[in-house]
Amino acid sequence: MLRTHTCGELRLTDAGKRVILAGWVDRIRDLGGVTFIMLRDRYGQTQIVVPQGLSIPIRREAVIKVEGIVKERPKENVNKELETGEIEVFAEKIEVLSSPTKELPFYPNEEPLPAEEVRLKYRYIDLRRKEMMEKLLLRHAVTLSVRNYLSKHGFVEVETPFLTKSTPEGARDFLVPCRLKPGTFYALPQSPQLFKQILMVSGLDRYFQIVRCFRDEDLRADRQPEFTQIDIEMSFVTREDVLEVVEGMLKHVFKEVLKVDLPEKFDRLSYDECMNFYGSDKPDRRIGMKFVDLTNIFLKSELQFLQTILSSNGVVKGFVVNGFAHNMSRKLADQLEEIAKTKGLGGILWFSFEGNKVARGSLLKHLENEYNLVVKELNMKEQDVCIMCAGQLSLVNEALGEVRKTIGDLYFSHLKKGFDIFWVLDFPMFEWNEEEKRFVAQHHPFTMPNLEDLEKYADKDLSKIRAQSYDIVINGFEVGSGSIRIHDAELQKKVFQLMRLSEDEIKLKFGFLLEAFQYGTPPHGGIALGLDRLVAIMCGASSIRDVIAFPKTSSGTCLLTGAPDVVSEKQLKELKIKIVGGD
Repeated sequence: MLRTHTCGELRLTDAGKRVILAGWVDRIRDLGGVTFIMLRDRYGQTQIVVPQGLSIPIRREAVIKVEGIVKERPKENVNKELETGEIEVFAEKIEVLSSPTKELPFYPNEEPLPAEEVRLKYRYIDLRRKEMMEKLLLRHAVTLSVRNYLSKHGFVEVETPFLTKSTPEGARDFLVPCRLKPGTFYALPQSPQLFKQILMVSGLDRYFQIVRCFRDEDLRADRQPEFTQIDIEMSFVTREDVLEVVEGMLKHVFKEVLKVDLPEKFDRLSYDECMNFYGSDKPDRRIGMKFVDLTNIFLKSELQFLQTILSSNGVVKGFVVNGFAHNMSRKLADQLEEIAKTKGLGGILWFSFEGNKVARGSLLKHLENEYNLVVKELNMKEQDVCIMCAGQLSLVNEALGEVRKTIGDLYFSHLKKGFDIFWVLDFPMFEWNEEEKRFVAQHHPFTMPNLEDLEKYADKDLSKIRAQSYDIVINGFEVGSGSIRIHDAELQKKVFQLMRLSEDEIKLKFGFLLEAFQYGTPPHGGIALGLDRLVAIMCGASSIRDVIAFPKTSSGTCLLTGAPDVVSEKQLKELKIKIVGGD
């Protein structure tokens, strides 16, 4: 070993010991007769005292080895911010193991930091920062905690293939050409869904995997083309069994990693409740602003546009923003108005309650009586603001949801503390795809439908069929999604047919699964949780890029390596591929 201790290990009890440390030179202070070096590794920092006679040329971020004696710092020089702050090492020998040959584009612990693009290009320097290193260490702790918990509860970790068959019922697949069979392609898995279900057919009973997945889709702050999920599947279970396992796992992880106690039982909301109360299937409840149906108050309104809306089964809904009157400017009102219009509505109705009266608002002179009734209905207090929308229920929910989120992001970030965690149940089984002019699975086509709904609506309205699916939501983000699966070949085939897949398509894409179902399949269900998103929430990161060692940019580029990139003509020729067009 090139060292006897790490830079975060030595304490006052080690005074007098001869030690060898190695690490990066974080800072250098030359006080004339003596030089102080702060030596850093991932475990911490230790101050090195270099006497004048030992001084050698050393640059910041050089990698050095120091041999010396641990001594107690003078009381007045103790650094209480460092765990090693009561000691320092008097150097007797210094060896430069590696030194920068050019100026660094930025220094790890020096503000201000450069733009994210620079930090991604020089990711190896960015990861030297304490903040970034701690995120990776927390990710490791979460992964280890998950593995230990699931293993203890009878789950077996099984690796599934990365080179598999394309089943494009969802996001786009990343395709990999097969050299040995020209004209054919593997697909990188969007999830191990079919393999984990087949493992249930095999009798494995309880499976998990910390698995890399791939989706060729447009990226956002919480999306990457390759991501990691905690994949779980169980046999002979109901929905309650799956939810119980996941709740136990998350409570264990938060307690072990963060020393945080989650609720004994997580709240459960239906999809319809989420949309009706918050306008989102993944609301952040910490900011409040729950929707209330106010339709009855406006039934006799003299305004023609409201009468037209309500006579065609429209609604008026709204929410209260406590103490918001001083923030409700004309500029903000216009901004919220535009949000409602982009969702297909005419705009918003709003008013502020100031000095025990309705003071300001839209269409105030036409709706003063109604606004006073709203004040009583919502028990509004001084300086509260009510924001409402009128229209068809789904559009109103969607518009108010976006307005609520905008206000929360702009003005109530101080309320976003702690962890708001709950289940969302009973999602729609199908959703209409305007581009393909057919219904597609909202979750995935292997989800068990509500059988009563299926019998009632299969020949009428597929949008009314609920799925036996469930999402776990934390702080306004969908962290995991799962379902009870279809385990009957005929029922699975019927679901494919409802999605207007032809017999040939069904056989080509899913024939191997349907055949497996014919040999005895247990009832089963599972879930996949996004590890990247979970870790980002746990450490308060705004983007999952911060908790991934080598992430891509929003355009899918790796700035460190330059991928994706062109390949040689020889490689293309071996694969029997010819590039015929481009941008």
